[in-house]
Amino acid sequence: MSSSSSDERTLVLIKPDAVRRGLVGEIIARFERKGLRIDALVSRTMDAALADEHYAEHVDKAFYPPLKDFMTSGPLVALVLSGDQVIDVVRALVGATDGRKAVAGTIRGDFSLSNRENLAHASDSPDSAKREIALWFPELD
Repeated sequence: MSSSSSDERTLVLIKPDAVRRGLVGEIIARFERKGLRIDALVSRTMDAALADEHYAEHVDKAFYPPLKDFMTSGPLVALVLSGDQVIDVVRALVGATDGRKAVAGTIRGDFSLSNRENLAHASDSPDSAKREIALWFPELD
């Protein structure tokens, strides 16, 4: 499935709640301490059109309108990380989607009490990573 090459890349969004709470440095530090490389990083606000593209598979679901409102509510940090099996490694570091159920020691387990405001998004597969990186960082092939 995913390559064990150190060239694997993933997209991480440090969500508006993490930015508001001053957790950007802590979250990035955890990725860096794990040995992952930052290939690109930008702070920006997600607009409605980008939200619809990024979450294309969810736009017709009941949970999407509040998710869109949250994700467009303020600045976030988008980054591309690379490393060996980076997609699986990042998802393990971030933790379960529901911060109330995420294991202590994960980003969500340590800092989130919400399912929606859960601090970070991480691509869930090589195909998602490729699609999402192209949306956020079109300059990176």
